[in-house]
Amino acid sequence: MRDAESFDDFYRSSRKRMLRYGYAVVGDHTEAQDLVQEAFARAWRHWRKLSDHPAPEAWVRLVVARLAADRWRRLRGWRAAIARAGPPDVVRPPGEDTVLLVGALRQLPAAQRQALALHYLFDMSVEDIARETSVPTGTVKSWLSRGRSRLAALLPDVSPEEVEVTGVA
Repeated sequence: MRDAESFDDFYRSSRKRMLRYGYAVVGDHTEAQDLVQEAFARAWRHWRKLSDHPAPEAWVRLVVARLAADRWRRLRGWRAAIARAGPPDVVRPPGEDTVLLVGALRQLPAAQRQALALHYLFDMSVEDIARETSVPTGTVKSWLSRGRSRLAALLPDVSPEEVEVTGVA
């Protein structure tokens, strides 16, 4: 069993220094918190061996530095991919009706939302939805019916023809 008390003491005595170090390395407080948290999590996993290390804080600093290097590598890869792909297409903001529809959908139970999305956005049949969600077809029909009824009540001034379904994210 790992010695939780000695790890807690180590953590309390070094966490502020580690966070300052992480911030100095990456230049972003939130990212530094994530790196330091991950480094301490790894230290905890290896605490049985690490507690005997002559400089466990140096080990954690090394982990923070390596995690930061990994982060920069990933970011460089993302930047290269973005440069190759070019700027994204301009996306129109959603229309007022789309915003109303999304707000109304959020008020439905998850099962009804899922059934409506699968049926209308993916053109799935009731049978296909039943298979994917592992429920009887009657349940899917109920979800669709109740979902449509609830949407009609939540959106009394919006006709189905007015809602641009492709704008729903």
